[in-house]
Amino acid sequence: MSQPWSPPPDLYPFDSHWLQRPAGRMHYLDEGPADAPPVLMLHGNPTWSFYYRKLVLGLRGTHRCIVPDHLGCGLSDKPPASAYDYRLASRIDDLDTLIRHVAPDRPLTLVVHDWGGMIGFAWAVRNPHRIARLVILNTAAFPLPEDKPMPWALSLVRNTRLGAWLVLRMNAFAGSAARVAFKKPVDPRVRSAYVGPYDTPANRIATLRFVQDIPLAESDPGFDILTETAEHLGQFADRPCLIAWGGRDFVFDRSFLRRWREIYPHARLESLDDCGHYVLEDGGEGLVRTLCDFIDVKDDSNHGHNGE
Repeated sequence: MSQPWSPPPDLYPFDSHWLQRPAGRMHYLDEGPADAPPVLMLHGNPTWSFYYRKLVLGLRGTHRCIVPDHLGCGLSDKPPASAYDYRLASRIDDLDTLIRHVAPDRPLTLVVHDWGGMIGFAWAVRNPHRIARLVILNTAAFPLPEDKPMPWALSLVRNTRLGAWLVLRMNAFAGSAARVAFKKPVDPRVRSAYVGPYDTPANRIATLRFVQDIPLAESDPGFDILTETAEHLGQFADRPCLIAWGGRDFVFDRSFLRRWREIYPHARLESLDDCGHYVLEDGGEGLVRTLCDFIDVKDDSNHGHNGE
């Protein structure tokens, strides 16, 4: 039997932690002093905690960085669909269990990208007193904007057997993302690390099911969670918020950015017109420093206690 894929330690120099869930083990990073202000970083599809590696390195001296891999992603177990439903509700429950396990009390900074936005904000609106500040990176937590058509590539994967076959057998989703989500030169080893966890058809189930679980209509599972979350996003309008947006993202484009700006008009905007969906990669050290400086502000560290 071949050994499970593992990331190069020089690119991913972290200790692994595990949370046992009914369907398998959930991998997460827990870097930094245990009593430091917590920062929760949530990835999307098909990334994993590797996406946040430079932000963790920049913050772990002063903050506690908690970075899970959603089940089926990264170094977490990849249970079959018979053992785990891969639905939004289960993702939120996984996250809630993790937070209760590692950081049950303190207000935290929430950093979200891609599907991490929907999962993270769905948890946040149920626990508003836990949110001290927000960092939003090319994501959504509301229905598809009216002026944004569903991208054909996502529709192919979401709605057809051919799309599912391409993802499971050819690694089309993670493989394509590793090419098109970057808009600047990238180390081939970094590109490989994004597809490494999805090295067999059995290990690609989450990359398929995330797309199939996109809620577009009232009849879709999770649409009720999506609309309820969207209705309550405004309660964080008094929290410090930074939006860093890659302008060359063909999915989370300026239609989504405009919606975030309507919800959080007070937010600081870092618009990176030459960056793509993997904005933290394309934005480089400059963006990482910007995020670290924003997160490290001390003047409202207790804001989350006044949340509701």
